[in-house]
Amino acid sequence: MPHFFVDEEIESKEYSLFGEDGRHISKSLRMNKGESLTLCSPSGTVHNCVVEEISGDMVKVNVLSSKISEAEPDVKVTLYQALPKGDKMELIIQKAVEIGVSEIVPVISSRCVSRPDKKSLSKKTVRWQKIAKQAAMQSGRGIVPKVKECISFNDAVKSAKGDKVIFYELGGESVKTILKDKPSEISMFIGSEGGFSSEEVNLVTENGGRKATLGKRILRAETAPLVALTLIMYETDNME
Repeated sequence: MPHFFVDEEIESKEYSLFGEDGRHISKSLRMNKGESLTLCSPSGTVHNCVVEEISGDMVKVNVLSSKISEAEPDVKVTLYQALPKGDKMELIIQKAVEIGVSEIVPVISSRCVSRPDKKSLSKKTVRWQKIAKQAAMQSGRGIVPKVKECISFNDAVKSAKGDKVIFYELGGESVKTILKDKPSEISMFIGSEGGFSSEEVNLVTENGGRKATLGKRILRAETAPLVALTLIMYETDNME
């Protein structure tokens, strides 16, 4: 069923979409009156709807039922991702949203080769947010995870909330051990090519964080966050 996000809460039994979403429904999907679609409001409420009228880029729907999304994870995870080279960040964002990340914060760490200027970063952030929205639509998320502005590693550590976990190629605790206390919020740090310096790891641990390992093998910068996030979702999602 087609899945769309709206910018306001839906409080009546009728709702109209305009602009890009309306054109996508009428022109790309070629939907007709009587067909079903899903709308998600900012609170994470899912509204099951049926198309009532289509006129140009205006689509009016009737809301049949509403409920809080069951697709959202049981733990809030913020990914602090040190910028990798090339377009790897796009893949990381897309797949992290599909897996269940709640927020993504690009970070400049000491070993980042990619260091775009402010103007380039601003353009990239807009594109990254679009990728996050498309991934959220495809995977049936209840919210669109926010891609924040790029910050320094020091600022990332200061802003991190919940349980702080830095994944380190030189070893640490298992994800299962770290999640034993059932945290409700996790801030996870993943390095770029070359990982983190010992000073950066120490900064996280000195601020209450813990070192974690993803096993015996060294993973690529674009693989590590997806493996880490998958392990966290597997250990914390209530599938019953």
